[in-house]
Amino acid sequence: MGRAPLDTDGYPLIEDHGIIGDLSTVALVSMDASIDFMCFPRFDAPTVFGSLLDKNDGGYFQIRPCFDGASSRQMYLPDTNVLLTRFLSRDGVAEVSDFMPIHLEGDDRAQVVRRVKCVRGAFNFDMVCAPRFEYGRVEHATALLPDGAIFVPQEPTAVPGLRLYSQIPLTISEGGAQASHFELVAGESVLFLLEEMDDDNSEELELDLEDFATTAFKDTVNYWRAWISENKYRGRWREVVNRSALTLKLLVSDENGSLVAAPTFGLPEEVGGERNWDYRYTWIRDASLTLRSLMQLGYTEESARFMDWIEARAADLNPDGSLQIMYGIDGRKHLDESELSHWEGYRSSAPVRIGNGAYDQLQLDIYGELMDSVYIFNRDGDPISNGLWTNLIKLIEWVCENWQQPDEGIWEVRGGRKEFLYSRLLSWLALDRGVKIALERSFPAPLVRWVKVRDSIYNDIFTNFFNEDLQAFVQYKGAATLDGSTLLMPLVGFISPTDPKWLSTLAALERELVEDSHVYRYKTTTGAADGLDGEEGTFNMVSFWYAEVLALSGDVEGARYVFEKMLGYANHLGLFGEELGPHGEQLGNFPQAFTHLGLISAAQTINRLLDERQLIS
Repeated sequence: MGRAPLDTDGYPLIEDHGIIGDLSTVALVSMDASIDFMCFPRFDAPTVFGSLLDKNDGGYFQIRPCFDGASSRQMYLPDTNVLLTRFLSRDGVAEVSDFMPIHLEGDDRAQVVRRVKCVRGAFNFDMVCAPRFEYGRVEHATALLPDGAIFVPQEPTAVPGLRLYSQIPLTISEGGAQASHFELVAGESVLFLLEEMDDDNSEELELDLEDFATTAFKDTVNYWRAWISENKYRGRWREVVNRSALTLKLLVSDENGSLVAAPTFGLPEEVGGERNWDYRYTWIRDASLTLRSLMQLGYTEESARFMDWIEARAADLNPDGSLQIMYGIDGRKHLDESELSHWEGYRSSAPVRIGNGAYDQLQLDIYGELMDSVYIFNRDGDPISNGLWTNLIKLIEWVCENWQQPDEGIWEVRGGRKEFLYSRLLSWLALDRGVKIALERSFPAPLVRWVKVRDSIYNDIFTNFFNEDLQAFVQYKGAATLDGSTLLMPLVGFISPTDPKWLSTLAALERELVEDSHVYRYKTTTGAADGLDGEEGTFNMVSFWYAEVLALSGDVEGARYVFEKMLGYANHLGLFGEELGPHGEQLGNFPQAFTHLGLISAAQTINRLLDERQLIS
């Protein structure tokens, strides 16, 4: 079923999934129409379906033909996040449509609507809904109802229970509900609706399933099409940019205004390795860069909501005046890391971690990303408030006192703190954007001090981070290793993209980290400050940074070539994970906000420079 170019040990490829969502959580749907991953009812809640991380005990919700002779395709309805999985065989054509209704008013229960339809010929289908609560750690009871089934956990969990509505009779098997070998002929369809139960676990609910699904489908399609119509981008690769924007929107919490770095946890950066993290949280860095991308596309509402979230965090600083690097989507500070030892992990990639022990790391770069996004929002969105500015002064003052500290850096290394170039660079950016905001808004600020510190950081980078032997800016002070994050130097305006020292750095990066259109963030085998065993793939976001920098450095056609080659590594729906493996497969948590915002930024820059070149010629 579908394509399987690798021996995946019974697991589908990470990239062989689409994503649906309701701005509270998402579900990953495989090419054989199985929901293999879903945290419910929020991004950071425990899974109810997790077979992507443990094929035996994770839980799943599958609808598939009863025979193995069908091939499958997946597509989104244009300009929406409504997913179609289509089955093709000698006997006909059938499809499963999946979506999660967007509840902007009224009932806010999380729901998944699944319609299986025979388009031509005849098909027999099996449906199995087999949830597992609390990451598979809590048993549940299953009971049949005249219109479906309910699943009730035997201990308190994040969701009181699940109710499955079905237009056909169900049976119970091993704690799940199933419908075996039900036949559909051309024009016939069957609906399933899975939803969060009320706290009282009421079983006496009546629902006109057909009417509900029809109305919810129309409302959901209209919502997504209205949202994407606000995208101001009209350049090359518009469909690709739109898909990235729609993907980023799925990672936004409508309730909180924050967004997750990725909606999954535990998907490996190296199959069989230990680099398996939980990304279902709001990183100041990732969220700020995403806000910047959405602002560039004209989405001021999302940016304003996130700025409100940031203002709340800035009003609740750590005792020393600093921010955490990440928070829960609701702003909570403690994200203690633990392991799900009862799960084997995707293709035996263990441990499977939940929570994130990096939440209390020192990462100085977050202040630069934050201040850059505030600067753009203040310029292109709404003027920031006096209250936010007052707290931003405290943050910038903290940077003034701490920019020389070693830290764990953008990549959250676990091998000890270093004086990383990227952290120094983004500390410079925090001061630079603070100065600009103060001048543009005539805000009160200790500008003499800020300018002095900013310039000291600038001189420190040129003095202590440029390796004369390598003719390149290096990963950290005293290092002889390179880092893909160095590509941000011209992108944030620190150095001209045609400066000789930058061009020689770019040449060194190409020699050491670039393979065709793929770029490593660093080489784990050459002394980079990592602290973890094993290797990893090329980093998709850094590859898009490389394409953008190539364009700014004068090689616009080369940048287009790299960019368009990278687009060819997206999955069948235009989605990217965090990294690409040795066979070109997607690795890491999926889909990844970092990658899609990098794609959007590169598309805009390369498109603009191509247009300028055409005008000149």
